Amino acid sequence: MSGARRTLGFSWPALVALAALAAPRVALHDLGVVPEGTIVAALLAVGPPLCWVAAVLWRRPPHPFLTVVVIGALYGVFLAAGHQVFWDSSPGMEAPGLAGVEPGAREVLLRGAAVMSSLVTGTMVGVVAGAVAVLLSRVLPVPGDPHASGISIGSFHRANPATMSSRDSTDPRAVLPGCGDRELVQSQPSPQPDAASRPRPVQCLSGTLVGP
Repeated sequence: MSGARRTLGFSWPALVALAALAAPRVALHDLGVVPEGTIVAALLAVGPPLCWVAAVLWRRPPHPFLTVVVIGALYGVFLAAGHQVFWDSSPGMEAPGLAGVEPGAREVLLRGAAVMSSLVTGTMVGVVAGAVAVLLSRVLPVPGDPHASGISIGSFHRANPATMSSRDSTDPRAVLPGCGDRELVQSQPSPQPDAASRPRPVQCLSGTLVGP
């Protein structure tokens, strides 16, 4: 098992795939295909972090907050790369505060600022989503946990004869009258040579002796 799977609960390809769920929003936003303030833009912004939280709640890694923060940081890498690829379509070169700076230096400054801003933004999204994942993991039961419903398997087995195995059905202590659900105590066999041929009495904890 890799170190990432032991610590984060997912392999690196799985973490990158979860972060890549938010990559389409970068291209659609920079190209102006999906305007800000629309329902589609909101879904593209909120949907991927919700998927990260759902994946963590399903897998239950040992460090859910760290797992989601790492996914958010990887998303920041996608965000920075997308802004660099679609730089000509973005309004980054229109910064009025840098109008007097050389065009080449201005582009370097703006691109560097965009990279840093993207990494911080992605990490902060991971921090918020990680906090939500930690909160929900403490409230919601673990999927597939037999104790999540609060029912003891042992008590359910004793209360439902239909769940008794063939071994239980042949156990004389399970069908003796007068003992009900109380635990039975069987006496030790006598050391005499003919003890095997004698019936062994069975006694309930209540003191009632049942036997031939």
